[in-house]
Amino acid sequence: MGAKLGGGGGGKKFDLGQNSDINVTPFVDVMLVLLIIFMVSIPAATVSIKLDLPPAIPPPPGTKVKEPILVNIQQGGGIFIGEQKTSLANLTSDLAVVLTKEDPVTPPTEQRVYIRADRTVKYGDFMSVMNDLQENGFYQVALINEDL
Repeated sequence: MGAKLGGGGGGKKFDLGQNSDINVTPFVDVMLVLLIIFMVSIPAATVSIKLDLPPAIPPPPGTKVKEPILVNIQQGGGIFIGEQKTSLANLTSDLAVVLTKEDPVTPPTEQRVYIRADRTVKYGDFMSVMNDLQENGFYQVALINEDL
């Protein structure tokens, strides 16, 4: 707290007057405490997740870019690989056939698979497709939320 000790010449012996200066010390103390709290809590909030991102190098001009293989999940439980209808039980085998036909050199489990689901698909249906792909070795899965 601050007080004005100089007399104002008003005639009263103990008249301190009004102090209109802001005391900044408590404000700075609170800001430093908040800064320390944020500096300590931010590194704990960022969890390192290993991501397999594609390289950011564009293909040379004139190179034909192959169309990605899309696995579409519809609301009623319908699963499509491109335009071909399949079921959850046959998903990985049908997907391996389509991926082998697309690129016979690379093993199907090492190729990237894109999944697109309707907005109304239940989370459990979506996760059953994801789990089935991962259980059968398809780890390079990308999620699509817009049209390509």
